[in-house]
Amino acid sequence: MKEKATDESNQNTSALEGKPLSRREFMSSLALGGGALVLLSGCSRWVLPGPGAKEREKIYEYIAVDYTKCTGCRTCEAVCASFNNPVAVNGRMIPGPGNPGLSNIYVHSFNPDVSAPAVCARCADTPCVNVCPVDPDPAVGRWAIFQDTKYGTIINDPDRCISCGNCVEACNAESVGILAQHPETGRPMRMCTLCDGDPQCVSFCPYEALSLIRVSADQQYYRMSPDAIAKELSKSWYDLSV
Repeated sequence: MKEKATDESNQNTSALEGKPLSRREFMSSLALGGGALVLLSGCSRWVLPGPGAKEREKIYEYIAVDYTKCTGCRTCEAVCASFNNPVAVNGRMIPGPGNPGLSNIYVHSFNPDVSAPAVCARCADTPCVNVCPVDPDPAVGRWAIFQDTKYGTIINDPDRCISCGNCVEACNAESVGILAQHPETGRPMRMCTLCDGDPQCVSFCPYEALSLIRVSADQQYYRMSPDAIAKELSKSWYDLSV
């Protein structure tokens, strides 16, 4: 299978139509055929996706992206929004409809063809938390935005948040730039929750482009903006810069 996939990549043509394959068609065929390689350098450990991940590994640090596998299908956005925004039906809470606008992971699309999913980097120095102007709660010592002790996720306290936008500005200036202000409340949104330890974006990515890893400071693409990542990938894939 691997040799066949290599031969097809050298030919770079469609056996059925005789037309050149696009990068996404090529990468998708490799991923579905099992021939794609995981090319994330600097990973100290991998955690396989899917149900049961919470039992296999208790400490999650970062959702990393293998950009050679991502096709920009946006499945991650739908399942993230569905899990994190449940709705009540007949007194029961069930997964929501999956509005991508409510997702905590966001897929940025570029031309030439590059898809760059962005998700909270879980920065060790927490720039978003550091700039919160709200006095810490005397009972728990937390600002209006804080880092959870269980999974290390960033959480906003809506009862104490003043919607100043400082955390969003800090995220854009010093990290990925994933945080945004809610259009109605002004409070920060798109903080990754890790879905109670079993991220749905990792479990349901059809191309296994997302993985849970423990990240190091020199991790490739870590804390880079989607724009910067797209420029690097464009140089590598298309021999040009955008």
